[in-house]
Amino acid sequence: MDVNTTLAASAIVQEILWAAGVFFLVYLIGYSTFQFLAVATGASELYRRRREARYRNRTELDCQVPVSILVPAHNEGVTIVSSVRSLLSLDYSLFEVVVVDDGSTDDTSQRLIEAFNLHAIDRPIRRQVPCREAEAVYFGRSGRVSIMLVRKVNGGKADALNMGINAAQFPYFICIDADSVLQRDSLTEIVAPVIEDDSVVAVGGLVRPSNGVSFKDGQIGRYSMPRKVIPAMQVLEYDRSFLSARILFDQFNGNLIISGAFGLFRKDLVIAAGGYDVDTVGEDMEIVTRLHVFCRVNGIDYKIRYAPDAICWTQVPETLGDLVRQRRRWQRGLLECMVKHARICCNPRFGLVGSISYLYFLVYELLSPVIEITGLAITALAALFGYINLPFILMFLAIYAIFGAVMSLTAFASRVQTRDLSISAADMFRALYLSVFEVTVLRLFMSFARMTALFGYRRLTGGWESLKRSSIEVE
Repeated sequence: MDVNTTLAASAIVQEILWAAGVFFLVYLIGYSTFQFLAVATGASELYRRRREARYRNRTELDCQVPVSILVPAHNEGVTIVSSVRSLLSLDYSLFEVVVVDDGSTDDTSQRLIEAFNLHAIDRPIRRQVPCREAEAVYFGRSGRVSIMLVRKVNGGKADALNMGINAAQFPYFICIDADSVLQRDSLTEIVAPVIEDDSVVAVGGLVRPSNGVSFKDGQIGRYSMPRKVIPAMQVLEYDRSFLSARILFDQFNGNLIISGAFGLFRKDLVIAAGGYDVDTVGEDMEIVTRLHVFCRVNGIDYKIRYAPDAICWTQVPETLGDLVRQRRRWQRGLLECMVKHARICCNPRFGLVGSISYLYFLVYELLSPVIEITGLAITALAALFGYINLPFILMFLAIYAIFGAVMSLTAFASRVQTRDLSISAADMFRALYLSVFEVTVLRLFMSFARMTALFGYRRLTGGWESLKRSSIEVE
């Protein structure tokens, strides 16, 4: 190879590396801009709602929407009784609890039967959406609230939710995880958008990590940052996620996901849309995206809302291994949903849902692990060969990390203040330094984990998550 050919090849490589580096920097700037707008919008909305609450009459409405609370469970013997007991203290009069035991091999059903004095009944369940068959049905009451337990053949979480829909008697249903606890006013808050606007077909609530939190009579008894590093960083991550993107997307009816840990749905519309998809591990995002598609294709006036004051506390993974498995599962579910509903991308028929929401989840959620890992590798390679300014790149990445940490702290502080939670100086200091660690080291590690889910997702199973549970402090 002569000198001219070598120089030409070197020039081409330099141009490719330079272009890739520029693309990566533009990607980070775009993401940072979105985060800033989202967090600013979210914080502003929270403070606006808090000011209005001071002057609004909060007397109970004479009429309330009847709601069925569905609790799908699989091997949740450690937490199921505490979770159901917390539901009984909700400040709401018209609701029932339907627990679906999806083929548990532990004592989940037995604990419920003993704790709430349930008895077997002979009740046929009409299958309006597909699900595996029921093995036994138990019923009981605790005060004004009826509790139903359905034991069924194992079919996965989506299949258990479909069974819950079939068994539910009320026109709206809420799905929560079996390791979750609702605050006393959560049901009132999540139902409020439905009462205000009858075109609302689904409402998502706020999910916060319950690790390190104790509850008494449906209220927070003690609040603190989790002692372990992994769940503590997830507190910051959850607050940033639920404060930013979801409130911003709510401004134009653009939310594509309602967390499976806490969401309200209009039952007849979910049934018309076919119920939960049992062939995906991301059933929570898939059902919401499908409702968007179903309503727009059929010309149905609809809204999918987000209620930031409806709070659900859920356990998050406490070990790195459990966290990796959870995020790989989420990434697979996201991929399946994006592929299944690809037709809405930039399709004028779907408005801003297709041109903004779908593109955001595609670029900044689904493809972000590949872009970030590849971008860092190419940028490092370009800097090694002197094709880019190394001091500038390091300064830029440092500013990006600090900016991300500030966004996390802003979201965390906003949520603490607007809910009148007290937090120690030690916990605030932990949030300060962990916010930097979360947006750098943990994010990079999770990007690797999520990228493996993209490349090997077909090898993953669609069963229940196998995470270590701890008992919930509920009094």
